[in-house]
Amino acid sequence: MRVVGYGDNVVDRYVNKNRMFPGGNCINFAVYAKRAGAESAYLGAFGEDAEADLIRGALDKLGVSTDYCRAEPGSVTEHCDVELIDGERVFCGEDERENLHGSLPLGEEELKYLAGFDLIHSSCYAETEDELQKLLGLGPLVAFDFSEEDEFRTEKYLNALCPVLDFALFSCEDMTRGEIEKLLSRVSAKGVSYVLATMGMHGQLLYDGSRFYDGCVKTITPVDTMGAGDSFFTAFMVSMLRKGWQHGVRLGEDALQECFDYAADFAADNCLTEGAFGFGAAIEANGV
Repeated sequence: MRVVGYGDNVVDRYVNKNRMFPGGNCINFAVYAKRAGAESAYLGAFGEDAEADLIRGALDKLGVSTDYCRAEPGSVTEHCDVELIDGERVFCGEDERENLHGSLPLGEEELKYLAGFDLIHSSCYAETEDELQKLLGLGPLVAFDFSEEDEFRTEKYLNALCPVLDFALFSCEDMTRGEIEKLLSRVSAKGVSYVLATMGMHGQLLYDGSRFYDGCVKTITPVDTMGAGDSFFTAFMVSMLRKGWQHGVRLGEDALQECFDYAADFAADNCLTEGAFGFGAAIEANGV
């Protein structure tokens, strides 16, 4: 299995702990996939600062390939400020600085590289929407995290992305069961083979175009919930690949339930780690 996260990288700054950690949806995907047993890579643009060095150093140590990444001259890595309160991460600020690094455009060389993977994952925060159109017909499965904001659920946004996608993920913790089923059905009708909603402590709901499947939650006392959703859906998709998921292949109920069980255990274990996946550093020690 070869998978790649294409898109964003950030540092999660724990302002009440004076610590920062590598993060970002697509970085998290690449790391969790590696830990789940897949050959994994990250493709994106890095800033030119200490934070980027922290992220790249972690990926190198974990064996996540960054061979086709580039540094964006003069740019800085985005900060995502949070507070950790009784194991729960609470977002508390956005990075308003200028010259934050952007996304990495997909040229001929990058597309040839991506064609060698089984699965490509990106997200709504990565600003890769225009580039993802280039993946249509490339070969690999394509997954996308739409997160929780309404701006990423408009007809215009969905119509632009869904034809490219094989797997779509939505965070739906504050929605009713009926609202979630309606959303998943709406996205499935636009051509997405699998649509997954995560619902926090209420579990998950998957729709394959024919029926709904309920997931599961493993309850623990968390050290840090950062990356809980990312670790779940990454482990779920890696497990799907392991069971034979590919274009034109639908997994049965027993296989999907095993994927749910594996992902629940994986996500619970990840909540016992500081940051999205560790590798923390003191903020002052990096001059930021």
